[in-house]
Amino acid sequence: MPLVVIGLSYRSAPVTLRERFAFAEARVPEALRQLRDSGAADEAVIVSTCNRVEIYAVSSLEPPGAFAALRDFLINSHDYREPLRDEIYSLSEPQSVHHLFKVASGLDSMVLGETEILGQLKKAYDVALQGGHTAGRLNKAFQRAFNVAKHIRTETNIQRGSVSVGSVAVELAEKIFNRLSERDVMVIGAGDTSEKAARALLSRGARSIIVTNRSHDKAVLLAQELGGRAVQFEDWAREFLNVDIVISSTSAPHYILDRAKLEPLMKSRRNRPLLLIDIAVPRDIEPEVNFMPNIFLYNIDDLQAIADAYLTQRKEEVVRCEQIIREKAQALLGPQAVPQPAREARPAFGGR
Repeated sequence: MPLVVIGLSYRSAPVTLRERFAFAEARVPEALRQLRDSGAADEAVIVSTCNRVEIYAVSSLEPPGAFAALRDFLINSHDYREPLRDEIYSLSEPQSVHHLFKVASGLDSMVLGETEILGQLKKAYDVALQGGHTAGRLNKAFQRAFNVAKHIRTETNIQRGSVSVGSVAVELAEKIFNRLSERDVMVIGAGDTSEKAARALLSRGARSIIVTNRSHDKAVLLAQELGGRAVQFEDWAREFLNVDIVISSTSAPHYILDRAKLEPLMKSRRNRPLLLIDIAVPRDIEPEVNFMPNIFLYNIDDLQAIADAYLTQRKEEVVRCEQIIREKAQALLGPQAVPQPAREARPAFGGR
């Protein structure tokens, strides 16, 4: 009985459709029971994330019949009555195994090489395992997928390097300060990108967050969300003496921080290293500041260039990763398996 997959992902369907087919976490155990009771699958795992909804199954039905039964289950369980074209894809062996390995390794993710999906896949498998909905076939396939993901993570560079503004900010901070546990962050402005950068720094151990904004109410709200404190916009210079990292993202039409303003502040700080991350467009910080000693200034283009360079490195690793997946899939399926990469769902909605 071959392993089959049906589902939809960011490659084949927009979020407005994916959310219609998503399984709430609490609903998955019952959905697995209903799926097996329907006779569509002897073994099954349901994966439901923001970027994909997939059913991995082993069925006594021939693949065409299994696909039809699984598709009907997916549609009926969400009471979906609108027309569908190619949004739901289906794969049988060996493509289904290639696909599972690629998903586990982050090769089918919107952010190439990300690791979050591996944790989500492990959780989905554990729910099915604990409910008695897997047996030898899926157990072996998923355990092998987890091993392949580990192998790819350690033997290639696909998961190394940052690919978002927030993660680049963290990487720069760690290069300058080594550890973030004794570093304090100030956010000037309350934009979405600066919030993400601040959250990324907090997740890596930054000690505290100070938020300031021309609208103090917005500063208070963001500070509460980040577990920090808000200060009045006209008071931020006083707090500046104690911070190590500044993320600036205001809508000011002019520089809010220039060399003339920074020089006396740096003297008061005794020239301790200062990382300035200017995410604003137009820029908040005068470029001349970068020539001052012990100041490290990066604007949004600098951060994006670093992110793009890392993404290029990751893409170059895909060939190596694909070769590993082909070898591992052939080892699982036997020499009769044609070692071809899994067919990708149609990237109709701009997925990377």
